Amino acid sequence: MPQTADPSRSNPYAAVLRTPGTLRFSAAGALARLPMSMVGIGAVLMVQGLYDSYAMAGRIAAVLGLAQAFLAPQIARWVDRRGQRTVLLPALVVSVVGLGGLITAAVLGAPEWVLWPFAALAGGSQGSYGSMVRARWNHALDDPRRLHTAYSLESSIDELVYIVGPVLATTLAAAVAAPSALVLAGVAALVGGLLFVVQRATEPPVVVPDAETRHRPVVLIPGMPVMVLIFVAMGMIFGSVEVTTVAFAEELGSKGLSGVVLAVFALGSLVAGLAYGARHFTSPPARRFVIGMAALGLGVSLVLLAHSLWTLAAAMFVAGLAIAPTVITGNGLVQDMVGKHQLTEALTWVGTSIGIGTSLGASIAGARVDDAGAAAGFLITVGAGWFATLLALAASRTLRRQSAAR
Repeated sequence: MPQTADPSRSNPYAAVLRTPGTLRFSAAGALARLPMSMVGIGAVLMVQGLYDSYAMAGRIAAVLGLAQAFLAPQIARWVDRRGQRTVLLPALVVSVVGLGGLITAAVLGAPEWVLWPFAALAGGSQGSYGSMVRARWNHALDDPRRLHTAYSLESSIDELVYIVGPVLATTLAAAVAAPSALVLAGVAALVGGLLFVVQRATEPPVVVPDAETRHRPVVLIPGMPVMVLIFVAMGMIFGSVEVTTVAFAEELGSKGLSGVVLAVFALGSLVAGLAYGARHFTSPPARRFVIGMAALGLGVSLVLLAHSLWTLAAAMFVAGLAIAPTVITGNGLVQDMVGKHQLTEALTWVGTSIGIGTSLGASIAGARVDDAGAAAGFLITVGAGWFATLLALAASRTLRRQSAAR
């Protein structure tokens, strides 16, 4: 249905947030998502600070990310079948226990293999609050244009979380103690998660699929495999940047400013996401997605020109401008490919794929940094950016066809 109120034209974000209950679940979801920007870099800072090894830090961050990436779709599948509250409450308890065990083991100087199961437990039970929030928006709004604005708002909140989280993590690790970032992440997960699940009025109902589609895995739906691969490559950009930026700042004697540089990366995405969501587009989403990936590939290439933290921050701000619009459009494409009974799981696959890529990127870049310094780590970033771009270009016709078909 068309937009009818003048306020929606002047401020579309205010218009969607006036929908009853949406401001409350969006705010709670934002707090619950804070750990996603703190756990990875928090683990890197804690392990590197206590064990003096970027390679080990990258491996622990990879275990966290991979466990979350592989198990989040299963949690989302249970959510689609059982409901958000039923699944998220026990998962929340397990996640907090896992983080507590990881912190305790590291502080006590336990061998690396002891940290792995706690990292897997913490990451695997984390879930994807971003997809849960978007599923609530999908239930609350029936206008595709308003839903585009709501998705843009949530992507911008994701970026705001990534602005605040790394700064908090690096500041706490430098000024308080190496594990303090993970402690705050655990508190945010517990409080935000509880505030989110207690809101029953806006929880989407369980949608029972018809017999023909009940057992079809989301990841095998036409168009989804290539989207998964593209977002894995995008995640490798994020993971390699996270580890390499810390190493680059340390090489320059300003390790504590690495979180500020990562925040600038997210700030570029936040600015672009807000601008993108305030407009409504008539061009095919598949075309906009490919253009966004190409812009991201070009943008991350600028990090190779950085010779100081300020030039690195400038390069990352420019690259960040392509992130949110591309992710927003990607979420829309994924939504077009699936039925409502699989929506949470499908949206979770976006975050899952990025999580897998983030873990791979962190692990590979961590090893390269230990061997050859930060410059070698940034080569992983640029390679991932161009791989994602070429993959999106090659798949553009398939994405356009699948999106239009449904």
